[in-house]
Amino acid sequence: MFEKLGEILVREKLLTQEQLGRALAEQKNQRGKKIGEILISLGYAVEETIAKGLAEQSDREYYPPDKLLEAKEEVLNLVPEAFAKEHSVLPIMSVNGELIVAMSDPDDIAAEDGLKKLLNQPIRPVLSSSAAIRNAIDQLYVRIRKRGEVKETIGELQFFAEADSDDESMVDMTKAQSSEADAPIVKLVNLIIGEALKERATDIHIEVQGERVAVRYRIDGVLQEVMSPPKASHAGIVSRIKILSKLNIAERRLPQDGRFSIKSPEKEVDVRVSILPTVNGEKVVLRLLDKTSFSMDLTSLGFEEEELKIFRRTIKQPYGMVIVSGPTGSGKSTTLYASLKDILSSEDNITTVEDPVEYQLPGINQVQIKEKIGLTFAATLRSILRQDPDKLLIGEIRDEETADIAVKFSLTGHIVFSTLHANDAPSTITRLIDIGIPPFLVGSSLLLVMAQRLVRRICTHCKTEYHPDPYELEMLNATPQELARIPKFFYGRGCVHCRNTGYYGRIGIFELLRVTPRIRQMIFDNQNQEAIRQAALEEGLVTLRASGITKIARGITTIRELLRVTTQD
Repeated sequence: MFEKLGEILVREKLLTQEQLGRALAEQKNQRGKKIGEILISLGYAVEETIAKGLAEQSDREYYPPDKLLEAKEEVLNLVPEAFAKEHSVLPIMSVNGELIVAMSDPDDIAAEDGLKKLLNQPIRPVLSSSAAIRNAIDQLYVRIRKRGEVKETIGELQFFAEADSDDESMVDMTKAQSSEADAPIVKLVNLIIGEALKERATDIHIEVQGERVAVRYRIDGVLQEVMSPPKASHAGIVSRIKILSKLNIAERRLPQDGRFSIKSPEKEVDVRVSILPTVNGEKVVLRLLDKTSFSMDLTSLGFEEEELKIFRRTIKQPYGMVIVSGPTGSGKSTTLYASLKDILSSEDNITTVEDPVEYQLPGINQVQIKEKIGLTFAATLRSILRQDPDKLLIGEIRDEETADIAVKFSLTGHIVFSTLHANDAPSTITRLIDIGIPPFLVGSSLLLVMAQRLVRRICTHCKTEYHPDPYELEMLNATPQELARIPKFFYGRGCVHCRNTGYYGRIGIFELLRVTPRIRQMIFDNQNQEAIRQAALEEGLVTLRASGITKIARGITTIRELLRVTTQD
């Protein structure tokens, strides 16, 4: 006996009888519209629910969105992208001579007939939502086009390391891409870097994995594989990058570091090159630093209102030291640049000592460290003391000499900003003491220690409410009071805008430890970081995990993302 879609949804408790009644009444006013469309428009169901119901009604298998992304490339090549988009169909795989094809409408006879004529082989339709099929089409066909670009760029040539006559350290991407006479390996490297700039990547990783070369981009703090050139191209890619960064192309046994710059119509990017010999061949990591004008300010970094008040009040003090800590890529430099921008005044002489200078700020004197010629942090800082500075930014405190100058500088009427690699705010204090600074100097100079991390934002195009499972909540380890502040939990389903990750962009979470008289006395007494942490918590310290829970409560990020970047308090 044929069962109607609404009856199936009610039976499966995906819809109430009352909601079905309202939808049927609405359908009478909108003749020609299917009941599934009415249910979605009224907010009683989502596309995935309707697709599941239609699959049961038509006795066809249902394919969820993640299963669509497993479609085989050789099968996708059988159906043109234009046809797939027009008819909302997606070929997935061939099984026993039948081609499995995802469709959103089980009654679309025209699409089925068109596929049979196009493929000249039997097909087995399965059901999925039209949104999931559209998203999969966008994702999968883009990959095919990129692979095509790589193959076209490389051709069938054999690659070998060869010196290039071009000795410039500035690469004009527009000229490099437009010239047909360029060597294929040059085009391939330009393609890898050009795509990274389009995708907002901060790092490019190029490494040999088995019989292929893996090219991965770090986007929003997470590595994603984007292309896989043949293994024969690896030596040529590495040699080309070494030539651009003026490194020794004959040296393959030792690590090498270099740099070059890229100029495109939109931006100028400084590229830091690191080459590391591994058992599979040389691994290349390129760090992309956008040198265009710095646009961030303190209000856009992710500070909560009270955190922003504390931080602003501290950075406007006439002297003392502000330390921002966290691992590489946690946004420390961005926070300090935003701080300088916030306090910038023509009445002050503001100087920075950095390695590298990531952004160029107007009105500020920025010094680029060059250790090869002896321009180190310590040597530069000693000279800056004779330059009548008011405010100083030290890119990173790496050793005792740099730390000693920074501390003494802050104790003689100047405000000093710097970064340090540490796990949280209390451990930053003990890290300074471990470097070799006496506790009485650390306690006397410090105003504020701030640990920070970056969490990915949920993509606004595919943001979806869900109910976390008990294991997730257990791992979050939130207090009942914190959970009560979270009205709804959200995640990103994944779509073409976010490369199917569910995230787009990042925002900061912060742990601000003010050096109060009580904390200062504990530093003088050389107490351990756990004692300092406990005292800070009693004085109102908001930990990184607690700061992240606030972002979850505001629907900005997810439990999974917070667990990825923070530890349990």
